[in-house]
Amino acid sequence: MKQIQINSGNADNVELRQLYGTAFPVEEQIPYDDLIYLLDKLDIDYTAYLDGETFVGLTMVLRLPRYNWGWYFAVREELRGKGYGQEILSTVLNKYRTGGPFIIDIESPRQADAPNPEQRQRRHAFYVRNGLKDTPTSRTFDNITYTIMTNSEEPFTQEDYDDIIAALRAVWENMPRE
Repeated sequence: MKQIQINSGNADNVELRQLYGTAFPVEEQIPYDDLIYLLDKLDIDYTAYLDGETFVGLTMVLRLPRYNWGWYFAVREELRGKGYGQEILSTVLNKYRTGGPFIIDIESPRQADAPNPEQRQRRHAFYVRNGLKDTPTSRTFDNITYTIMTNSEEPFTQEDYDDIIAALRAVWENMPRE
Protein backbone atom coordinates (compact mmCIF):
# COMPACT_ATOMS: atom_id res chain seq x y z
CA MET A 1 0.00 0.00 0.00
CA LYS A 2 1.35 3.39 -0.99
CA GLN A 3 1.70 6.07 1.69
CA ILE A 4 1.68 9.80 1.09
CA GLN A 5 2.77 12.19 3.82
CA ILE A 6 0.33 15.04 4.22
CA ASN A 7 1.41 18.51 5.31
CA SER A 8 -0.14 21.96 5.28
CA GLY A 9 0.85 22.31 1.61
CA ASN A 10 -1.07 19.28 0.33
CA ALA A 11 -3.75 18.72 3.01
CA ASP A 12 -6.44 20.77 1.27
CA ASN A 13 -7.57 17.78 -0.77
CA VAL A 14 -11.17 16.84 -1.60
CA GLU A 15 -10.79 13.14 -0.76
CA LEU A 16 -9.05 13.81 2.55
CA ARG A 17 -11.62 16.43 3.55
CA GLN A 18 -14.52 14.17 2.58
CA LEU A 19 -13.26 11.15 4.51
CA TYR A 20 -12.37 13.24 7.55
CA GLY A 21 -15.78 14.94 7.45
CA THR A 22 -17.76 11.71 7.16
CA ALA A 23 -15.76 9.17 9.18
CA PHE A 24 -15.86 10.98 12.51
CA PRO A 25 -18.81 12.38 14.43
CA VAL A 26 -18.97 16.16 14.10
CA GLU A 27 -18.51 16.59 17.85
CA GLU A 28 -15.18 14.72 17.61
CA GLN A 29 -13.80 16.76 14.71
CA ILE A 30 -11.51 19.71 14.78
CA PRO A 31 -12.56 21.95 11.87
CA TYR A 32 -10.47 20.76 8.93
CA ASP A 33 -8.97 24.20 8.22
CA ASP A 34 -7.87 24.37 11.87
CA LEU A 35 -6.35 20.92 11.49
CA ILE A 36 -4.34 22.14 8.50
CA TYR A 37 -3.10 25.03 10.65
CA LEU A 38 -2.10 22.62 13.43
CA LEU A 39 0.05 20.61 11.00
CA ASP A 40 2.60 23.45 11.19
CA LYS A 41 2.31 23.83 14.97
CA LEU A 42 2.33 20.26 16.27
CA ASP A 43 4.32 17.16 15.37
CA ILE A 44 1.51 15.40 13.49
CA ASP A 45 2.25 12.47 11.21
CA TYR A 46 -0.65 12.79 8.75
CA THR A 47 -0.61 10.00 6.18
CA ALA A 48 -2.88 9.08 3.27
CA TYR A 49 -2.99 5.46 2.09
CA LEU A 50 -3.60 4.34 -1.47
CA ASP A 51 -4.07 0.96 -3.11
CA GLY A 52 -2.71 1.69 -6.55
CA GLU A 53 -4.43 4.96 -7.41
CA THR A 54 -7.42 4.35 -5.11
CA PHE A 55 -7.51 6.48 -1.97
CA VAL A 56 -8.19 4.08 0.91
CA GLY A 57 -7.77 5.93 4.19
CA LEU A 58 -5.90 8.25 6.47
CA THR A 59 -4.15 8.33 9.81
CA MET A 60 -3.01 11.17 12.01
CA VAL A 61 -0.58 10.44 14.82
CA LEU A 62 0.34 13.20 17.22
CA ARG A 63 3.95 12.60 18.22
CA LEU A 64 4.59 13.73 21.77
CA PRO A 65 7.74 13.40 23.89
CA ARG A 66 6.46 10.37 25.83
CA TYR A 67 3.66 9.00 23.62
CA ASN A 68 2.45 8.60 20.08
CA TRP A 69 -1.24 9.38 20.09
CA GLY A 70 -3.29 7.86 17.28
CA TRP A 71 -5.52 10.87 16.82
CA TYR A 72 -7.52 9.98 13.71
CA PHE A 73 -7.76 6.75 11.70
CA ALA A 74 -10.30 6.12 8.96
CA VAL A 75 -10.89 3.86 5.98
CA ARG A 76 -13.39 4.84 3.30
CA GLU A 77 -16.74 3.31 4.17
CA GLU A 78 -17.12 1.36 0.91
CA LEU A 79 -13.67 -0.20 1.45
CA ARG A 80 -14.18 -1.34 5.05
CA GLY A 81 -14.14 -5.06 5.75
CA LYS A 82 -11.57 -5.74 3.02
CA GLY A 83 -8.48 -5.85 5.25
CA TYR A 84 -7.32 -2.30 4.61
CA GLY A 85 -7.89 -1.17 8.19
CA GLN A 86 -5.84 -4.02 9.58
CA GLU A 87 -3.05 -3.38 7.08
CA ILE A 88 -2.97 0.34 7.87
CA LEU A 89 -3.08 -0.20 11.64
CA SER A 90 -0.32 -2.80 11.40
CA THR A 91 1.80 -0.31 9.43
CA VAL A 92 1.22 2.42 12.01
CA LEU A 93 1.90 0.17 15.00
CA ASN A 94 5.09 -1.08 13.36
CA LYS A 95 6.20 2.49 12.63
CA TYR A 96 5.63 3.49 16.27
CA ARG A 97 6.89 0.36 18.01
CA THR A 98 9.74 2.51 19.40
CA GLY A 99 9.69 6.06 20.68
CA GLY A 100 7.10 5.61 23.38
CA PRO A 101 3.76 3.83 23.69
CA PHE A 102 1.10 4.14 21.02
CA ILE A 103 -2.14 5.42 22.55
CA ILE A 104 -5.64 5.82 21.11
CA ASP A 105 -8.94 6.91 22.55
CA ILE A 106 -12.13 5.41 21.17
CA GLU A 107 -15.78 5.78 22.01
CA SER A 108 -16.24 3.46 24.97
CA PRO A 109 -17.98 0.17 24.24
CA ARG A 110 -19.15 0.21 27.85
CA GLN A 111 -21.01 3.55 27.82
CA ALA A 112 -24.53 2.55 28.87
CA ASP A 113 -26.38 5.30 27.01
CA ALA A 114 -24.34 5.14 23.78
CA PRO A 115 -26.34 5.66 20.58
CA ASN A 116 -24.16 3.24 18.58
CA PRO A 117 -23.24 0.32 20.87
CA GLU A 118 -22.73 -2.30 18.13
CA GLN A 119 -20.36 -0.06 16.19
CA ARG A 120 -18.41 0.69 19.36
CA GLN A 121 -18.13 -3.02 20.19
CA ARG A 122 -16.88 -3.84 16.67
CA ARG A 123 -14.32 -1.02 16.76
CA HIS A 124 -13.05 -2.05 20.20
CA ALA A 125 -12.79 -5.71 19.13
CA PHE A 126 -10.84 -4.63 16.01
CA TYR A 127 -8.23 -2.85 18.13
CA VAL A 128 -7.99 -5.74 20.60
CA ARG A 129 -7.48 -8.22 17.70
CA ASN A 130 -4.66 -5.99 16.51
CA GLY A 131 -2.76 -5.91 19.78
CA LEU A 132 -4.11 -2.94 21.70
CA LYS A 133 -5.49 -3.22 25.19
CA ASP A 134 -7.58 -1.07 27.50
CA THR A 135 -5.90 1.12 30.07
CA PRO A 136 -7.65 1.99 33.33
CA THR A 137 -8.06 5.50 31.94
CA SER A 138 -11.17 6.98 30.40
CA ARG A 139 -12.53 10.45 29.77
CA THR A 140 -15.91 11.96 29.02
CA PHE A 141 -16.34 14.97 26.72
CA ASP A 142 -19.75 16.25 25.63
CA ASN A 143 -21.52 13.13 26.99
CA ILE A 144 -19.22 10.78 25.05
CA THR A 145 -17.07 8.48 27.14
CA TYR A 146 -13.76 7.45 25.63
CA THR A 147 -11.74 4.35 26.46
CA ILE A 148 -7.98 4.80 26.24
CA MET A 149 -6.08 1.90 24.66
CA THR A 150 -2.38 1.22 24.16
CA ASN A 151 0.02 -1.29 22.66
CA SER A 152 2.35 -0.99 25.65
CA GLU A 153 2.76 -2.74 28.99
CA GLU A 154 3.78 0.62 30.48
CA PRO A 155 1.12 2.14 32.72
CA PHE A 156 -0.90 4.97 31.21
CA THR A 157 -2.72 7.08 33.76
CA GLN A 158 -5.41 9.72 33.86
CA GLU A 159 -2.67 12.26 34.52
CA ASP A 160 -0.84 11.14 31.34
CA TYR A 161 -4.03 11.63 29.32
CA ASP A 162 -4.68 15.01 30.95
CA ASP A 163 -1.14 16.08 29.97
CA ILE A 164 -1.88 15.26 26.31
CA ILE A 165 -5.14 17.21 26.39
CA ALA A 166 -3.43 20.16 28.11
CA ALA A 167 -0.73 20.25 25.41
CA LEU A 168 -3.39 20.30 22.70
CA ARG A 169 -5.42 22.99 24.46
CA ALA A 170 -2.35 25.21 24.83
CA VAL A 171 -1.87 25.25 21.06
CA TRP A 172 -5.60 25.37 20.29
CA GLU A 173 -6.25 28.36 22.56
CA ASN A 174 -3.44 30.33 20.93
CA MET A 175 -4.67 29.74 17.38
CA PRO A 176 -5.55 32.87 15.43
CA ARG A 177 -9.31 33.10 14.88
CA GLU A 178 -11.01 34.83 12.01
